[in-house]
Order: sequence, then C-alpha cells, then structure tokens
Amino acid sequence: MMQPIIYQPFKEAKRIKISIPYEMIVVRNAIKKIDSSFWHPHQKLWSVINTDKNFESLKKICDGNYKIEKDVRFTPVPSVKLTQNALDSLFELEKALVLKQYSDSSIQVYKKMFSVFLGKFMHRNLKEVTKEDIEGFVYELIKKSKISESYQNQLINAIKAYYEHALKMPREYYDIQRPKKSVSIPNVLSKKEVLNIIQSPQNIKHKAILHTIYGSGLRISELLNLRIADVHSDDGYLFIKDSKGKKDRKTILPEQLLVLLRTYYKAYKPSYWLFEGQTGCKYSTASIRSIFRKAIKNTNSNPWATVHTLRHSFATHCIENNINIRHLQNMLGHSSPKTTEIYTKTIEINNKTIISPLDSLLKNNTLQE
Repeated sequence: MMQPIIYQPFKEAKRIKISIPYEMIVVRNAIKKIDSSFWHPHQKLWSVINTDKNFESLKKICDGNYKIEKDVRFTPVPSVKLTQNALDSLFELEKALVLKQYSDSSIQVYKKMFSVFLGKFMHRNLKEVTKEDIEGFVYELIKKSKISESYQNQLINAIKAYYEHALKMPREYYDIQRPKKSVSIPNVLSKKEVLNIIQSPQNIKHKAILHTIYGSGLRISELLNLRIADVHSDDGYLFIKDSKGKKDRKTILPEQLLVLLRTYYKAYKPSYWLFEGQTGCKYSTASIRSIFRKAIKNTNSNPWATVHTLRHSFATHCIENNINIRHLQNMLGHSSPKTTEIYTKTIEINNKTIISPLDSLLKNNTLQE
C-alpha cells in the first residue's frame, strides 16, 4: 500500500520533509498549495516550514494514510585551518590537475574534498599514510557524518588524484574501496509529458531552450556552451565542442527545432553564444533549471523530473523509434555502448507489446466461462 512518509523533524529543524509516491497526485497538489512548500529534486522530497500547524496540515492532507519516521540528522564534516604544509599539498594537487587539463569546476571539487582529507592527516607525512588509514577515515565519515555515496566517491577521487598524479605513487596507495555502484534505470517522461513541458513557456527563448535540450539530447553544460557557429543548418546537425570528457561530437538538429531557433534568433539577435544572458555572457544553469521547474509546475508533470530527464527521454524515445544504438551512442557522446544500452531497459518495461502471463490467464479464463 502506497503511503506518504512524514519525517518527524528535530526541534531546531527549519522544515518538515515529506516523501510522496508519484501516483498520489491529489496529495501532492494539496501540499503544493501550502505557502511554504518546496520541492527538493535531489532528495526527491517536499518540505514545508516546521510549525505545529503545518505538521497537522500534512497529516490532514494525507487523510490518515501516512507513516511517520524519524528524520535523519546529518552531521556536517568539520572544517579546520590547514597548515602551510597542507596548503602546499593542496597546491600540488591543483597543479597536477591543471596539467591534466581538468575543468575548473572539477578542480574546485577535488580541492574541496582533498581539504577534508588534509584536515585529518595534515600533521603526518602523506607518503606514509596507508590504504588502511584512508579507508578507516572514510568509514569514520560514513558513520559519524552520514556522508552520501556521491560524497564518498568524490572524496576517494580527490585522494586518488593526489597520490596518482601529484605524488606518482603506485596503485596500492590509492586503490581505495568504493561503495557498491547501484544500477538504476533512468527517469523518463512520456512523449505527451515532454510535449506539454517544452510547449509550456510563453517566452520564445525559454521555449527554444527546452526544445533544444530535448530535440538534440543535450546536457545543460552543452546547451550553455553552444555558439551560433555550432548550428549547422544546411547539414542538419549541432556541433558540440569540449563536451564531457573533453570530446567533440555532432548531434541531430531536427527540422522543427531549426524553425524555432530561427524565430528565436530574429527576436533576440544573440551575438556569440546561442543562448546569452542579459549582459551577453552565457546563460546560467540556474536560469535553465528555473525555466524547467516552472514548466513542470504549470503542466502538473512528474515532479521527480529534472532538466537532465529531457536527455534521458530523448534517448529512450530514439530507441522507441528504432534509431540504431551505435548512432544514438554517438549523438549522446557516450564512451561505451553499455551506457547507452541502459535506455533499452526502459523500453523493456514500457513495451505494450509484451503480454503478461496474468493477461493470458485471465483472458483464457474469461473465454472458458
């Protein structure tokens, strides 16, 4: 039986969290009407301001069909002032990553994570820190600070990068145990949902942005980096430069998208970037997410969806249209076909041509009667 979960907040907590099964549309719509309600896409939770009145309102909205669970208290990883030797090690890591031509954003994440590691081991000779020391440190963070799998992986990546690229140490020093990788099926929107979402914005620029992400299967960063010169209208493709893994590629430019982009271009007249901010610089990630969230809200679509769900949906719908998996891999910029093949799992689940044994049993039983 599907039930919303209301998380009993700590006394000092600012908000009350509630998890709502996707199918419970009436409950979700009622919670949306609470003034302080907010959707957290990464946690897949709704929250409202922590008051007794709101807590009672949530229970009333759920009409007795709910569970109450204790909220999980996350202890932030403490930050400490680093010694000069530790700062020197941090610089060595940064230098090694720059030489490897890591992106600025990746370098910042690695430095932040390695600073956590240095906070524990800065008074020791880092060359003498063992694999067991490192795994014990990560274990301690998991138990005390409740770090996520993503945080754990980022931390291990930073430690590995230092020992591998800065210290040139053998693999035994940075072959650290990782959390078991979960195999999840991508969240995908139906074609009707996609149509409603991308057609929702009244602003032609906002509409063109959503159409481009879905129509060409782009990541947000790829859309932001599109230049006017990357639109090859005569040959029917978009050129994606320096994508994930610093790879260039070509992807499809649908005819209908090209018509929309021409209308947008005449109205906005961008000078360099295809989608520019008010000052002529690149459009921002936050702005694109805001456009998408507004479209989701206006169309009452799947609240679990993110901008990246449009890319997942593009890939799935391409497979439904019998696009060759190898061509799709190239369009998406996947290094391995195994990454692309994950979308076939969504087809297997949604395929209406597969007859369940239950249908056969009940149908035959009806015929016999």
